[in-house]
Amino acid sequence: MTSPHESFTSLLDPEVEDADEETFLLYSQPIPSQNLGFVDPTAHSIDVSLAGRDLTIYQSPTILSSNRAGGTTGAVLWKVTPLFSEWLSSPTNILFSSNTLNRSSAVLELGCGISPLNALALAPRLGRYVLTDQPYVQKLIQQNLAENPPPRRASYAPVLFKTLDWETDEVTSSLTGDAAIRSFDAVLACDCVFNYALVQPFVQACVDVCRLRTRDDGKPCVCIVAQQLRNDEVFQSWLETFLSFYHVWRMPDKNLPEDLRSTKGFVVHIGILRESNPDK
Repeated sequence: MTSPHESFTSLLDPEVEDADEETFLLYSQPIPSQNLGFVDPTAHSIDVSLAGRDLTIYQSPTILSSNRAGGTTGAVLWKVTPLFSEWLSSPTNILFSSNTLNRSSAVLELGCGISPLNALALAPRLGRYVLTDQPYVQKLIQQNLAENPPPRRASYAPVLFKTLDWETDEVTSSLTGDAAIRSFDAVLACDCVFNYALVQPFVQACVDVCRLRTRDDGKPCVCIVAQQLRNDEVFQSWLETFLSFYHVWRMPDKNLPEDLRSTKGFVVHIGILRESNPDK
């Protein structure tokens, strides 16, 4: 029987079967130095152009440099996010041309930090978008949504923020913010794994969101992970864990803007949950 996403995955690079091989293929090429990956960790606001719109994203260098328990890296904008959001907004984006996403789709983002850029990129083309992260980013994410409203008379999907801590909170259908919507068509994340401690809780959160989608809902939930290529061992650890739950494909460089390609030090992977998974 043809998979609901076969027409989509046939457009991607061959399925990733081995974490060692994928890591070698990505890290054996010259990768430009991007440092840790912040756009500007000292600025209180960042100007971004997205889909012909000039946006301002407010951030907090003070929180970033604090000793807050639970991490502070979501307090500022990361380089991969503007690149990824611009790709998402493209009229020819493969996610939409393959009908993997459409105007009735609901999408959840993990670890959005202070940035609603992905939500702003996709809101004109979806049915619902839910941003999630820890409570400390909520004030800034809501400020950034308020400061960058949709153009007048534009048709935008509702954009919500829900608190979600991968290590302590349970993933339930209440995250949709609508009792009539029980699951998501896609879960996406930008630069959420940059140390070993984040690997397991992040992948489990992805799995839990995808498992909200039942067989009766039709197409499975697609997981889209964009990240900067930093430490190869951390990357390999993430991919090994991800592969144990997901069929995985890499988005071909030809389908990405030049600055988001692996030759520039970034990569986008697509995951579709395996029917049989290891125990949680």
